[in-house]
Amino acid sequence: MPRYRIYRLQEKRRAEFRWAPQTVALTRVKPRDYQPDGTVEAPNPYRAWAGLRGTAQALEVGDLLEEPSGRLWICKYVGFVEAEWELPEKASMGTSSAQGSQPVAMASQSAG
Repeated sequence: MPRYRIYRLQEKRRAEFRWAPQTVALTRVKPRDYQPDGTVEAPNPYRAWAGLRGTAQALEVGDLLEEPSGRLWICKYVGFVEAEWELPEKASMGTSSAQGSQPVAMASQSAG
């Protein structure tokens, strides 16, 4: 039986999440908005939710479950929807942006 890692949405983000449109499409989430909070053993996300319901560790809308494979599931009003970590743009574009801006900076320096 899989052991899901639990990630709790930070309280300051929870209200925003509750009022956002609830879709069943892949949801991108930011790691900085979540805190790890233990694990739960269950055959699927719905059983994990049911097993924790009524306890101090109950899953709330916005919380994540991560499978051992790394696949993420986010708890929404419509059920569990697949999610993925959103990487910061600076990290993914860092090398190409720096290389692209270098010639412009050099041109500015030689013009001055």
